Amino acid sequence: MGMIQEFKEFAVRGNVVDMAVGIIIGAAFGKIVSSLVADVIMPPIGLILGGVDFSNLALTIKAAVGDSPAITVKYGKFIQTVVDFTIISFSIFILVKGINSLKKKEEEAPKPEEPSKQELLLTEIRDLLKDGK
Repeated sequence: MGMIQEFKEFAVRGNVVDMAVGIIIGAAFGKIVSSLVADVIMPPIGLILGGVDFSNLALTIKAAVGDSPAITVKYGKFIQTVVDFTIISFSIFILVKGINSLKKKEEEAPKPEEPSKQELLLTEIRDLLKDGK
């Protein structure tokens, strides 16, 4: 029974729940970023590059013989993955930079000045004089 109790305490601890929420949101955000890259960013880049698709580039080490497929080094897929990573990284950088600038504007908002010690003392004296003490 002790091990079950320990597991309950572990599972409902705040850090574990926060981590689980972070992983779930991260997976969902990953889908958003993948769609952004594949559906929004890559089409214009493909148009600019003349429709170049790196993923089809490969070096054939051994040609296909009969039923056995060809042995190839698919360096084009690697290049495409590097391009995708670069675009995703840059997109996330821009997103984080935007969020940080919004936070910075919040922090820079003017805060009301607190009265000095002298002003507090004078206010206290004024209030005492009003009360007639």
